[in-house]
Amino acid sequence: MKAQNSNLNRGAALMLIASLAFIGYAVVFLFRNFSGSGFELGVDTINGVTRDNLNALNPAIVHYIGHLHVATAGFIAATGIAVAALSWYGVRRGEWWAWIAAVISPVVGLAVALPYHYTGTFQHDWVTHLGPIYLATVIFVAGALLALPGMPRRA
Repeated sequence: MKAQNSNLNRGAALMLIASLAFIGYAVVFLFRNFSGSGFELGVDTINGVTRDNLNALNPAIVHYIGHLHVATAGFIAATGIAVAALSWYGVRRGEWWAWIAAVISPVVGLAVALPYHYTGTFQHDWVTHLGPIYLATVIFVAGALLALPGMPRRA
């Protein structure tokens, strides 16, 4: 039983670390919107058009894209905060509802957001654009799987 609790604690800690990485990605995403020269991490141009070129052509589009980036950063950060709390305060205690909610939340976000990246409609640097999220996801999945055997069995 002690090994299961140890795995539960380690798994919850990995889930927490990954959720903090989600929050960090959101913060970088947000600051890049206001201080970067490109559009977002790994997207310096859209089909060769820079942010400055687009702004000269139609500033409203650039502001609209910025609005979407700010909203996206907010939702990524909010998900990271919720998953961090669920992992640290619920999963670590062996609460199934917390484990399920902590796993489902980022899965839904990734299931909605990631497929569009594979449509080929715009070019981006795969490593800087998706790499941090993939790395955090691998750490998160490892933590969730590590914690799973330590979760209490229901009769």
